[in-house]
Amino acid sequence: MAAIPNAIVVNFHKEDGGWTSTRLPLFREDGSPWWIEHPKLGTKADVVALNLTWGSDVVKYPYYLETDLDHTDLDIGPAETVSVIGFPFGITSRQKFPVWATGFLAQEMDLISEEDPVFLIDCRTRPGQSGSPVIAHRVSTIRVKGDDGRVHLHTNPGQKRWKFLGIYSGRINEQSDLGKVWHASILKSLLAEAERIDLMRRQKRMEDEL
Repeated sequence: MAAIPNAIVVNFHKEDGGWTSTRLPLFREDGSPWWIEHPKLGTKADVVALNLTWGSDVVKYPYYLETDLDHTDLDIGPAETVSVIGFPFGITSRQKFPVWATGFLAQEMDLISEEDPVFLIDCRTRPGQSGSPVIAHRVSTIRVKGDDGRVHLHTNPGQKRWKFLGIYSGRINEQSDLGKVWHASILKSLLAEAERIDLMRRQKRMEDEL
């Protein structure tokens, strides 16, 4: 309706099976944004940080950036399946749970650089899936790159492995199923910038109160 979005609503799944919603304003009273942009890429990056809190009764399944809890040694190559976990056309799979749309990696991951941390996937995504996490999910058999640089095949029947790859941005145009994903590597510096700015704001508030 040509309106400018001024808030975001996050739905959290609770341990008792219910849901709780948190509404976060996007702008301060002076019109400045609450979100924090990437320290180097700025508005070029379609990813921002936004501070939020949730209750102790919320079920949390975080993605880890610097540990092996998300199996960061998983080797992924072109034409392998990836999943975009979001809300196409705003629909859900059930209650408020997201939809898993599956596509394929459309390039070599080795081509990603710090200056251009974007890669392409081939997936039939639709409006509402921008901002979705993109993961590689595997069961039983995986490829792992060892310390020697070689790729090794590991088989463990029934075991699930996954790797958080990045944040989905959108299709390159309406006629193509090729979509851009911002690689997870930019999130580390983005979160560090968010922590730095948050600390500066806290210190300023303390100084103003003195």
